[in-house]
Amino acid sequence: MAIWIAVLLGIIQGIFMFLPVSSTAHMVLAEHWLIQNGFTLPDPASPEMILFNLVVHVGTLVSIAVVFWSSLSRFVLHSATGAVSWARRGGRDGLPVSMRLFALGLFSVLCTGLLGLAFKSTFELVFAQPRIIALTLIVTGVLLFWSDRLGPRRRGLRQTGLGTAAVIGLAQGMALAPGLSRSAMTITAGLFMGLKRRWAAEYSFFVAIPTILAATLVQSRDVWRAEGLGEISWAALGTGFVVAALVGIVSLKLVVWTLMKAKLGWFAIYVWALAALILLGVVNLDTVLMTH
Repeated sequence: MAIWIAVLLGIIQGIFMFLPVSSTAHMVLAEHWLIQNGFTLPDPASPEMILFNLVVHVGTLVSIAVVFWSSLSRFVLHSATGAVSWARRGGRDGLPVSMRLFALGLFSVLCTGLLGLAFKSTFELVFAQPRIIALTLIVTGVLLFWSDRLGPRRRGLRQTGLGTAAVIGLAQGMALAPGLSRSAMTITAGLFMGLKRRWAAEYSFFVAIPTILAATLVQSRDVWRAEGLGEISWAALGTGFVVAALVGIVSLKLVVWTLMKAKLGWFAIYVWALAALILLGVVNLDTVLMTH
């Protein structure tokens, strides 16, 4: 893989990771276009290409750390000090809020994993059906359009319980289907459960961190057990990672701004247009991967 291709794919991932329009579809479209035009690139379904896609996903986790640094660092600090204080009390009192939220986040990830494993074969069948992908894009658009028309949400993270965590985790699991944007699914699920817009966004992007890291570790193990990186160099991996992180910062700030202004419906028009192009045969999704 040429470095400029790594830069291009890093830009695409950085832009579309946080925009609620399904980054998987865009990454795979770009990869197929490059292959069809004679550029050297592993097959999008190959283990090494899946790993590259996951690595640039991890790059966008840096964007989350930068944009939400204040909230994230405060959360980590409070979780650590709260855990120490709770342990010193012998665990007699209830869990501190920070520890409780940490546990809820892990529960959301668990729900995602269980749903993904239970319906893995079903999702794989959907991946090969462009017209079904068009339908999932339409669903994403409906959710985005609907989210802008919700009234004020009142619930903060302190009022978040297992039910809300489960719904968000299951929504993230459903986003394994191509065309269902992970950010759109999790944010609208949070809004549906009454979370304020700010908290719906922060919770959505925070639970992405362990989910993407876990998927990357599993895929890395599979690649090392197989034939290694193949045509992808360490330089290409590093370049894609850095570019995705830098571009993702701008993209994430845009998503947060549009969410606070209730303007996510703008993206609904885009995904509906993409769905129409797929249904008309203008855009052909031959292979779609399970990370977006």
